[in-house]
Amino acid sequence: MEAEKNRKVCVKGHAYYKSSDCPTCPFCNKENKPASGFLSQLSSPARNALLHEEIDTLDKLSAYSEKDILKLHGVGSASLPVLRAVLEQAGLSFKA
Repeated sequence: MEAEKNRKVCVKGHAYYKSSDCPTCPFCNKENKPASGFLSQLSSPARNALLHEEIDTLDKLSAYSEKDILKLHGVGSASLPVLRAVLEQAGLSFKA
């Protein structure tokens, strides 16, 4: 059974439908997606979760364990390979 979707309008006036209480506008997410950097390689929910915790650099990311990152709402196991790879390219890793 599919959840009922509710019409929402963001502060910029974008109309969209969501079945959850999540206030994130999909149109604003696309507009705010960075063109480069590790955050540009992530899904909107994962990117928003990291930004909510002010994790916007690889140095900040490397201060967290994989387990800590997975606890963030919006970050799933599909994000970990991407994050591991970008950390490795920078000579960094997750905290043990």
